[in-house]
Formats: sequence, structure tokens, C-alpha cells
Amino acid sequence: MTIEGTPGNSDSVAKVISLLFHPLFMPLYGLLIIFSAPTLLGYLPLAVKKILLVIITINNVLIPLTLLPFFRFRNVISSYAIEDRKERIIPMLAVTFLYSVTSIIVYRLQIPVFLKTIIIATAFLSLGVTLVNFWWKISVHSVGAGALVALVFFLSVKMYTALTWHLIGVILVGGVVLSSRLRLNSHTPAQVWAGFALGLLGIAFFMLVF
Repeated sequence: MTIEGTPGNSDSVAKVISLLFHPLFMPLYGLLIIFSAPTLLGYLPLAVKKILLVIITINNVLIPLTLLPFFRFRNVISSYAIEDRKERIIPMLAVTFLYSVTSIIVYRLQIPVFLKTIIIATAFLSLGVTLVNFWWKISVHSVGAGALVALVFFLSVKMYTALTWHLIGVILVGGVVLSSRLRLNSHTPAQVWAGFALGLLGIAFFMLVF
């Protein structure tokens, strides 16, 4: 899948796509899919849904975003895009720590195991990406895309519900995200596909084990 058009327009579209499907937003999108899909999890009490969405939004979206200006001010990162592999280490460690805190909080809640597993798996994926980044610049956008595909697939399997259109949708989104990262020359094809595979297999491992 490619993004067609003039070079300038294509780059602009790729940047918008990269922003809309930023790795920080993917777990939040995952929760929204879980809560809106026609499965038993969609019938969870509204209060439970709100609690989980608030926890993820604050701890794993807003706090990391507010840390970026601090990292920029302290010259930890040279740009908000954080294209340099070495500059990604501290922000990734911070995100991994925050996901670890989220996992501990969620583990104590009386919620379905599926939800706990997804969030804990996300924390381990964050740790895995951070470790890989010490040696190689893997695509975090692609990790998020692969994880989202795996989430929808196992949501369908575990809940015994056909989610064909949901699965097609996240696969298409994954293709667009990967194409965007390649279009912007942010990653090589190997980095993009490795990221997608890590996200897909990482979630699959936890879903099959727990």
C-alpha cells in the first residue's frame, strides 16, 4: 500500500497519518475498539469503561506528551519527532515506566482478564522496544499497528464473535501507517516490518499464554 500524489502532498498526508496513529494513541484506540465492538466486553458497566479510559489517557497519553517539552528544554531530544535512535532511549524508558505503573493499577482492578492481559502485554512490548532501541532503530509506529491487528484478532477469537470488518479496518490502518513511515524515510523496510511483527507476535504471545 502506498500514498500517492505529489511529493509535497504525500509527505503532508504521511505526517498527518503518523500523528493520528502515534504509538501513544494506539492502546487508547485499542480500548475504544474493545468497548465498541459487539462482544461481551462491550457490555461492561460504563463506570468501568470510564475508569480504564481515564487511566490510559492520563498515564499513557497526557503525561508522556507533557514530558516532551521538558525533554526538549533539557536537550534530551533535539526535536519532537525524536528521529535519532539514541535520543529515543530516555523517552522510551519513561513510557515503559508509566505503562508498568498502569499495569500494576489495572491488575488490582476487578475487570476481565482479557483487558488486564492487553495492558500488561503493552507494558512488556514497550520494554521490548526500548531494549531493541539500544542497538537498532525499530519502528514504534509499526509496533503499535501490529499490536492493534493482534488485539482485534484475539478479541474475535476469545469472545467467539466475528469481527471481520474491524479486522479489515485495522489491517488497512496498519498498511497506511507502515507506508507513511517509509514515505517519510523515518525507517527502512526492515525496521518497519520488524516493528509490525514484534507488535503482532508480542500481543499474540500474551493472549495465548494467559
